[in-house]
Amino acid sequence: MFNSLSDRLTATFKNLRGKGRLTEADVDATVREIRRALLDADVAVPVVREFTGRVRERALGAEVSAALNPSQQIVKIVNEELQEILGGETRRIRLAKNGPTIIMLAGLQGAGKTTLAGKLSKWLKAQGHSPMLVACDLQRPNAVTQLQVVGQRANVPVFAPHPGATSQELDQPAGDPVAVARAGVEEARQKLHDVVIVDTAGRLGVDADMMEQARQIRRAIVPNEVLFVIDSMIGQDAVNTALAFDEGVNFTGIVLSKLDGDARGGAALSVASVTGKPVMFASTGEGLDDFELFHPDRMASRILDMGDILTLIEQAEKAWDKDEAARMAKKFADQEDFTLEDFLAQMQQIRNMGSMKKMLMMMPGAQNIRQQLEQFDEREIDRVEAIVRSMTPHERLAPKIINGSRRARIARGSGVHVSEVNGLLERFAQAQKMMKKMAQGGMPGMPGMPGLPGAGGGSRKNAKNAPKKKAKSGNPAKAAQERKEAEARRANAAKAMPTGAAFGQGGDFDPSQLNLPKGFDKFLGK
Repeated sequence: MFNSLSDRLTATFKNLRGKGRLTEADVDATVREIRRALLDADVAVPVVREFTGRVRERALGAEVSAALNPSQQIVKIVNEELQEILGGETRRIRLAKNGPTIIMLAGLQGAGKTTLAGKLSKWLKAQGHSPMLVACDLQRPNAVTQLQVVGQRANVPVFAPHPGATSQELDQPAGDPVAVARAGVEEARQKLHDVVIVDTAGRLGVDADMMEQARQIRRAIVPNEVLFVIDSMIGQDAVNTALAFDEGVNFTGIVLSKLDGDARGGAALSVASVTGKPVMFASTGEGLDDFELFHPDRMASRILDMGDILTLIEQAEKAWDKDEAARMAKKFADQEDFTLEDFLAQMQQIRNMGSMKKMLMMMPGAQNIRQQLEQFDEREIDRVEAIVRSMTPHERLAPKIINGSRRARIARGSGVHVSEVNGLLERFAQAQKMMKKMAQGGMPGMPGMPGLPGAGGGSRKNAKNAPKKKAKSGNPAKAAQERKEAEARRANAAKAMPTGAAFGQGGDFDPSQLNLPKGFDKFLGK
């Protein structure tokens, strides 16, 4: 969504690098380029004027003139001002103290309210809540059916006493939306659902009838949150639409849908600043899992090509199997061979995290290789998995036994050419050697890179004196016996190992003494 804006801002900041002192002319030129970038991204003119005014005022102040690196200080100022435009801080749902929490969705037709109702319900269910959907969009044909399908996919119940309008009865909705909303809240209260999500009707444009119906539903159910769902790709018209809905239903938060589109994304930067209401959620794809809590600081970092490591870590925490990670860490520390079975397990863990392109785009500096990432074929992962799954269990443990006839059989089983099997095995052999080098004594060509704790020394001398590891047998029964003996030796060594703090030092350390990003201390286990 913000690719063009990110490219323009990154190019602007490159012109500041290497300058020990910034003149007023440098600041004016930088602010001028930022203004052009924001206007090209369809950001509202009043927002651009206010934003660039604050950036220029701060850039000419003491915080830049006294800084050791003025160019980095300018980037810091722009980052902080972008966070303010996007809402300042993360805003979460206000839960009701008594009874179910009522969330009402409002917005134009086509903004994605119905699909977002399913995404929000699934996200809330993952947070430990018991949500229920209420179908109050009785005007759009098949809107009720769509919500029922979405609720079924999210495994969330849907309250839909009326089928809604059909293509033959567009002007005569089957039922009263206000009565359905009131009955849905009562149904949720009786069945002990703690969250009710009410999906309301939209229109192709803002009109009085739609607003009056939304106001009546709001008065009838008294929601705890009214979320305005806006299409991130509608451009400058986003501000007028948001102001009309704010005046009509007085929404409490904003949800940005279709944030994965290729439009310029000015709506996301304009709506929160103009209305004064926070952006709470973002829809980043078509799947029900493509939904996330909106963090202004992280979005600002993405726009400035600084990456979003915290979101990447959170996704890994949710998708990664801790037992599998512990098993791999132990195997790596014990200098055991990395097998194709391990490779398949790791690939499954990565697939559970979602799209590889999206994950890689969260890395710092990803904009520089965006063209290569866009050409990346996600199906390549499927082909690699098919090749590995076409191997026998013993071939995955001992890939050296895979001769020509076995490779031909694997290629036929996975539907690929033999050359692709050969390429995978060659790349795997190189990766296996690299991981073994890292465990024994650091990366080749990097003499200062030590080995992992508990995984051997870091010098070539220690590596030479280390006992040679016994090769695995080609006999499956004998190989299984050798694995049992190795596990028994590790268990005895673990019992004899003295307890104590890491690196041989007793006592605890204080994470506050480290220069860590905000909120990072929760990953230290303290």
